[in-house]
Amino acid sequence: MKYGYARVSTASQDLEVQLKALEGAGCDKIYQEKFTGTKTDRPQFNELLQVLKEGDTLVVTKLDRIARSASQGSELVKQLIDRGIAVHILNMGYMDNTPASKLIKNIFFAFAEFERDMIVERTQEGKAIAKQRDDFREGRPNKYSQKQIEHALGLLECHSYKEVENMTGISKSTLIRAKRKATL
Repeated sequence: MKYGYARVSTASQDLEVQLKALEGAGCDKIYQEKFTGTKTDRPQFNELLQVLKEGDTLVVTKLDRIARSASQGSELVKQLIDRGIAVHILNMGYMDNTPASKLIKNIFFAFAEFERDMIVERTQEGKAIAKQRDDFREGRPNKYSQKQIEHALGLLECHSYKEVENMTGISKSTLIRAKRKATL
């Protein structure tokens, strides 16, 4: 049986191109998920690995769909081939135990790992540049503006925390933190 596997890293990305390619390759069943490739514990992929048996073929559009690091990918493909499962990477061809196939597999995994490392490096560089701005604040943006917080703190002069929370929607814990910060 021919099994396909399609994966994108985020919920906002689209699987359509991969699914069409896998259908075009004649996959009998396609497993798909939106899950980061940096995690090895991917539910649909784990299920697929359990279903695959000797004589089956695993089809993916690109090598980086099943692994991100060279060592992880090389080991996974080797394990599958050792179990008698063919691995067909659409942009490379069939993977087997021939020396040429091993070389190609290792080169492509090295490039996938390099690409991932470059993304991380660029992200860190962008963050370092952003930190130089005076208004930079790491983490989640504030839910309420300073004006809203000041208004709520003003209401506390003649209302209880619960009443202010009901009027403004700002929680008691947020008001306590803001009040503590204002007295520093």
